[in-house]
Amino acid sequence: MLEDLSGRSALVTGASSGIGAATARRLAAEGADVALLARREARLESLAADVEAEHGVETAVVPADVRDEDAVAAAVERTLDSFGRVDVAVVNAGVARGSDVASMSTDDYRTMTDTNVDGSFFLARAVLPHLVETEGTLVFVGSFAGQYPRPFNPVYAATKWWVRGFAHSVAAQVGDDGVAVSVVNPTEVRSEFAVEGETFEERFDPGEVTEPEEVADAIAFAAMQDNSAVQELDLYRRDKFGGW
Repeated sequence: MLEDLSGRSALVTGASSGIGAATARRLAAEGADVALLARREARLESLAADVEAEHGVETAVVPADVRDEDAVAAAVERTLDSFGRVDVAVVNAGVARGSDVASMSTDDYRTMTDTNVDGSFFLARAVLPHLVETEGTLVFVGSFAGQYPRPFNPVYAATKWWVRGFAHSVAAQVGDDGVAVSVVNPTEVRSEFAVEGETFEERFDPGEVTEPEEVADAIAFAAMQDNSAVQELDLYRRDKFGGW
């Protein structure tokens, strides 16, 4: 592993809370300058101030909706303007809506596919040429739901299967260019991620499921590998397969 990420820069989507915010802090703790991408600009500004004060790195606030391809491309360009390079990109932004297929609205379906699928593609497309230049790392936040049948919400599961399949196929395409592509698959994470109007912070007590910082540690592990061969990391709560 690299000793730290000093002199390198990272771009994190969904950075205003949960896994994204924890990842920004974790990469900054390793010395990386960090660009923060999400829709809630005020949240990003507050996080940027905290990260700079705590870790002495530079930050860039690049507000954007990952569903907007032009906004994503512009955010990548602003990251380059700020740091001159991108060494790590973390594709984290994602949402869940609805549950069963028969009652799912088209709006909920579109929100999930536009965010989880299109948003992942738009960021990967915009940032990959720059990761080739730095022989950097692209990390996708997948899910347990993208590996096993998900009776509760098949559409959400399908978006995460897509993310995982896309990530591994991108890895096959750009491996010879020196770019590492990794997928991190958590089960439930105690964050603002909401299912049927209830966040996982509200549903689970501390220690009951995975914390955002644990996912951030896995992302940092992948990002800090020298000539990385990290394809996939699974973070399952200990009782996940009980009664499976």
